[in-house]
Amino acid sequence: MNATASHFDFKEIQERVSFHLRPWHRSFQFWVRAADIYTGYKLFQVRVSFVKDVQKQEAMWEAQHELAADKIYAMCSDLGGFFLKVAQIIGKPDLAPAAWVKKLVTLCDQAPATPFDDVQAVFDKELGCSIGEVFEKFDVTPLGSASIAQVHRARLRGDKNDVVVKVQHPGIQDLMMTDIRNLQAFALYMQKTDIKFDLYSVTKEMETQIGYEFDFSREANAMERIRRFLYENNKKSPVLVPRLIKDFVTRRVLVMEYIDGVPILNLGNEIARRGIDPNSKMAAAAKQNILKSLTLAYGQMILKSGFFHADPHPGNILICKGSEVALLDYGQVKDLPDQLRLGYANLVLAMADNDPVKAAESYRELGIGTLSNCKNEQQELLRLAQTMFDTKLPPGVVMLQPFSDDSSIKKIAVKSFPEELFSVLRTVHLLRGLSVGLGINFSCAEQWRPIAEEALYNAGRLKATDLKTKVRKRGSLRRLFWRD
Repeated sequence: MNATASHFDFKEIQERVSFHLRPWHRSFQFWVRAADIYTGYKLFQVRVSFVKDVQKQEAMWEAQHELAADKIYAMCSDLGGFFLKVAQIIGKPDLAPAAWVKKLVTLCDQAPATPFDDVQAVFDKELGCSIGEVFEKFDVTPLGSASIAQVHRARLRGDKNDVVVKVQHPGIQDLMMTDIRNLQAFALYMQKTDIKFDLYSVTKEMETQIGYEFDFSREANAMERIRRFLYENNKKSPVLVPRLIKDFVTRRVLVMEYIDGVPILNLGNEIARRGIDPNSKMAAAAKQNILKSLTLAYGQMILKSGFFHADPHPGNILICKGSEVALLDYGQVKDLPDQLRLGYANLVLAMADNDPVKAAESYRELGIGTLSNCKNEQQELLRLAQTMFDTKLPPGVVMLQPFSDDSSIKKIAVKSFPEELFSVLRTVHLLRGLSVGLGINFSCAEQWRPIAEEALYNAGRLKATDLKTKVRKRGSLRRLFWRD
């Protein structure tokens, strides 16, 4: 054996060993960093308890949040993959300290891109032909790179319209599954020590949902199903859904129509570029229309169909001409059983009507198990429901603070939480984050009330007389907000 061959054999062995050690190294990195952040907060809680001055306490908390934000950002940025999704979930103004949000919001779409040679290799393996054979032009630089895949703009041979080609990052599935299992172990510890909520069930649902995202043929079917539902249930669909290019769909490659628009995170810059005053009535009306469109689409998907797009983070929303909204990326979808769909419709009515008795009934119907020794338990249950499942926070709540003694999650321990409801919970929280970002305070429960009533009526759970009474009382609001 010559020296050159020996060198390549050794290099191949190194690469194989490195590949097999990646999950172990990744787990070690997560636990070292998570332990550092967690113990930092626990030690700080002891230190701040000795300070009596409230203003000084607040300043100390701000400094602690700044320190933790830098560490969380570094962890999510360095590890990438699944932790970019974690950043999307917790980096919202209503859920996390301002210092965290300011840091994490920039991570949403900053996954490192896969080199073009590897993109070509995936395409060749999946479709049995080269990129050059299929496309007249193909942009080497991706439009964006997310945790699981990246997208390129291209044009099919013999066609005049551009398409988007979504290609999965090689080897990403094993790494993300490792991340999720580490998070599950951490969630089990947290729910036993600090947060009285069934976090483990939440992470199990995340494992299920993210597992689906690695099959692009499943995503293609979901996109077509939602597109058909929205276009058939409205004179004009409230959101644009990309059209599938059916001959080019595999497990790891997906080709769809290109929709021209501006990412919703860049809306402010786009308004300014067009010479519109961001504080003007025109800008406010545009933002209102955007939120109306998204809210209507999600109300119909969740409450009428039960099959819905479950990942409305800012990176998946484009604003097109005339304030039209395009909803992208159908990797995370959820198909709610009718029992949960109708149970949630009942909870929507309870929240919209501020009815604590109906809220408690809805908890039982949905299978949410709670434990409480506090006074006004039913009222606190309603407050917790509004905190979890409505875009408008309850009176007196500025942001969710699960560690606070006044938090509903501290007063009402959530012992069991149906895994399938997590997708609804996460969707509502992402919609709340969008509403906060647009500067609009609204209740999705109030806006979804007519849809919830219709769903319950069609299921025989609401009498026609009750439906007519409620619609008559709120007829003007319904005509204002909902489009026929």
